[in-house]
Amino acid sequence: MSVDIGSRLRHLRIAHKLSQRELAKRTGVPNSTISLIESNASNPSVGALKRILDGIPIGLAEFFAFEPERPKKAFYAAEELVEIGKGAISYKQVGETLFGRSLQILKECYQPGGDTGKIPLVHEGEEGGVVLSGRLEVTVDDERRILGPGDAYYFESRRPHRFRCVGPVPCEVISACTPPTF
Repeated sequence: MSVDIGSRLRHLRIAHKLSQRELAKRTGVPNSTISLIESNASNPSVGALKRILDGIPIGLAEFFAFEPERPKKAFYAAEELVEIGKGAISYKQVGETLFGRSLQILKECYQPGGDTGKIPLVHEGEEGGVVLSGRLEVTVDDERRILGPGDAYYFESRRPHRFRCVGPVPCEVISACTPPTF
C-alpha cells in the first residue's frame, strides 16, 4: 500500500491555513522542498517529514493515520475555483483539495510572455489540454508547436515540457493531469 505523502501534507497544511512559505519559516525547511514534496516530485526522509509536521503541528503517527473525507461536491461556480498559480500564469483548480483524487483539472491563463520557465517540467503521469483563446507555445522533448483556439495537446508528463504564451493577448487553456501534480 502506498501513501500519497504529498497530497496528505498539502491537505493538512491548507486545513491549518498555512502557506508553503509560512510552513517553511516555521520549520526551517526550504519552501522549494515543501513544494517538491507536495507535488510528489521528492520523497522526504522521516526526519525531514517530522520537522515539517512539527510546524503544523501534527505527529508522524497522526499524519499517517489521518484519512480526510473525500470531496463529495460535484459542481463549482467560477468564483469557487482555487488559485494555485502566481505571477504571469494563473492556475485555477477545480475543487478545494485533491486529496484522494486521481485527476486535477485546471483553468489556466497565461499573460503575454507568461512562461513555465526555461527548465522544462518533468513529473510522473499524463496531461492534456485544449486552448480556448490566444496562442500557446508547447514544447515536448525537442518538438515545439504553437497552438491556437481549439488546438490541443496530450502527452506523458515524464517527457520534458514547457508552456509559453506567444502573441499580444492572454492565452486560456483548460487542462487535466493525472495524478495531480500541483
